[in-house]
Amino acid sequence: MELKRRSILIYGLLLGVWAVVAAWQVAEHARVREAAHAELIYRAKDISTTLGIVLRSQRRFGGVVSKERLESALNDLIRPGELNGIALLNAAGDGVASVGSLTNALLKEVTGPTERWDEQAVTLMNLVDLGANVTRDIEGTNPPIVLSREDFFRSDTNRPGTNRFFSPPPPPEGLTNETGPAQTNESGEILSAGQPTNRPPRQGRPRFGRPRGMSEEEFKAITQRQGVHSFLMVLSTQSVRAAEQQDLWLRAMITLLAGVSVVGCGLAWRNLSKSSELQIRLIRASELNSHLREMNLAAAGLAHETRNPLNIIRGMAQMLSKQTGTSPEIRDKTRAIVDEVDKVTAQLNEFINYSRPREVRRTALPLTAALNEVARALSYDLEEKKIRLEVKGEPLTIEADEQLFRQALFNLVLNATQAVGEGGQIQIVTQRNGAGAVVEIRDDGPGVPPERRQEIFKPYFTTHQKGTGLGLAVVQQIVLAHGWEIECLPNEPKGAVFRITHLKLAD
Repeated sequence: MELKRRSILIYGLLLGVWAVVAAWQVAEHARVREAAHAELIYRAKDISTTLGIVLRSQRRFGGVVSKERLESALNDLIRPGELNGIALLNAAGDGVASVGSLTNALLKEVTGPTERWDEQAVTLMNLVDLGANVTRDIEGTNPPIVLSREDFFRSDTNRPGTNRFFSPPPPPEGLTNETGPAQTNESGEILSAGQPTNRPPRQGRPRFGRPRGMSEEEFKAITQRQGVHSFLMVLSTQSVRAAEQQDLWLRAMITLLAGVSVVGCGLAWRNLSKSSELQIRLIRASELNSHLREMNLAAAGLAHETRNPLNIIRGMAQMLSKQTGTSPEIRDKTRAIVDEVDKVTAQLNEFINYSRPREVRRTALPLTAALNEVARALSYDLEEKKIRLEVKGEPLTIEADEQLFRQALFNLVLNATQAVGEGGQIQIVTQRNGAGAVVEIRDDGPGVPPERRQEIFKPYFTTHQKGTGLGLAVVQQIVLAHGWEIECLPNEPKGAVFRITHLKLAD
C-alpha cells in the first residue's frame, strides 16, 4: 500500500512537471509572437522615417509636392512580401497619393484603429507614436499639398506665366548690390548684380500661403482636398507568420520531448517499483523457504522416527497371528493391522525420499542398460497385468546420476503400469535431439486431462486410489536437479506421454 501511494505521488509529480513545461512553452511562444509583432512595428518606424525624408526632398515650392515625383519616389520603398503599399490621405480619408496594392476602395475600408492585424498583412495608420519624422511634416496649420502635374502648372489669367498656386516671397532684407536692391525673377530666385554689402544667413524655403487671385474658400477647399493630413502603410505579416510557425514547431518538439521524458521516467519508476516489489517477495519467499526447509527436516526426522514404532507394531501383529490357538477372527484383525502399517510405512518412505536433498553425481550412463534394469525390476507387475513393455531407440550414453535416473524411470514406468489396463502397452523411446537426448515413456491408458497436466507433478496429487501422490513429484525433483525438463503430453490415439528433454550426451 505504501509503495502504491508513493507511485501515485511520483506519477502526479511527473505529470505536474510536464504541465509546467507545456505552460512555459505556451508563454514563450506568446512572447516570441509579441516580439515578432514588435519587430514589424520597428520596421514600420524605419519606413516612416524614410517616408518623412521623401516628403521633405520632394517639396519644390514651399508646401507643394508633385504627385508624380512623390509616387515615383515612394514606389522605390515597395518590397513584395514586406511592404505592400503606402498612401497619403487628406482630412476626409481620401487618398491624395498612393503606391502598391492600395486602392481607393481599400482606403475607404480603413477605419477605426490605427493598428489592424489581418492574416496576411497589418495596416498602420496615423503612426504618431512611430516618431516625429513624418508627423512633423504632415501636421500643423500648413500641411504639404500634393498636386498633379496638370494642377501644378495651371496659370493665373491675370498674370501670364505665373504659377497660380505660388506667391513669390520678397527678397531678403539687407541684401543689396552697388546699384540698389537685389533683383529677383518670377520664381523668387535672387539675381545678384554686384557684391552684396551684407549677406545674412540663408532663410528657409518659403512657406505655402494662399495664392494671389484665389479666394479664401478656394484655398481651404484645395487644402482640404489635396492637403496631406495622415498617411497609411500596409506591411506583409509573412515574416511574423514564418517566425511564429518556426517557433511553434520548436515549442511543440520541446513539449513532445518533455512528454516522452515523463513517460520514460514513469515507466522507469514502474519497473523500479516492480523490481522492488519482486525483491520484497523474493526475500519473503526466501524466509518462507528457509522456514519450510526447517519444517521439512523436522517432518522427515519425525517420519523416520515414526517408522520404527510402526515396524514394532507390524512385528507384534505378525507374532499374534502365528501363535497357536489364535482364533480366525484375531488372525484377520492382525492381518489388517499389518496391511495398514505397510501402507503408512510406504507413505513415510515416499515422504522421506521426497524430502531428501538431491545431490547429483554425474557419470556416463548407457540408456539401454538402465532401461532394461528397470524393466526387470517391474517384470512381476507387468506380467500380472499382461502388459507389453517395448524399449526402442538409439543406444545413447548420457551424463546422469545412475541411482537417481533409475529411480525416476522406475516411478514413471510404475505410474504407466498403474494407468493402463490389462493387456496394455508401454513404450520407452530414446532418441537424439541435436546435442542432447530425449527419453519418452508412452502408454495407451486413459491419458491425463489438459487441465491436470501441470498439477500431477505437485506433491500428494494423484488420480489412483492406491497412489501416494509423491511418485511424480520425486521424478520432477530428480529431473530439475539434473537441469532437465519434463512434461506430460497426449499420446495419439490415446494415452499419455512423459517426455524428458535436454539430457546431455556423454563424450
